[in-house]
Amino acid sequence: MNNRNKRSNPECELYQALTTLQTPEEFYRFFLDLCTQAELNAMEQRYEVAKMLHAGMIYNDILAATKASSATVSRVNRSLVNGEGGYEMAFGRMKEQK
Repeated sequence: MNNRNKRSNPECELYQALTTLQTPEEFYRFFLDLCTQAELNAMEQRYEVAKMLHAGMIYNDILAATKASSATVSRVNRSLVNGEGGYEMAFGRMKEQK
């Protein structure tokens, strides 16, 4: 587990609650209640950056396309390279669904 996650609890009921949601609309409504608009925008941006990095795009193109900061792109890249594999799991499952 990386240092960023040492304070979080994977047994938290929040994660169990997420497993009860079934559609993108349900997730969206849940996250609208849970997060601020700025938090949602940041998560959406990070996901877009991760997709682009995963596809092999270079930093400058990602910066231009997403308006993300270089710190955000670097942080997302670190998660892709040294993270817990969550992005890869999601990308793989999205590919399977297509």
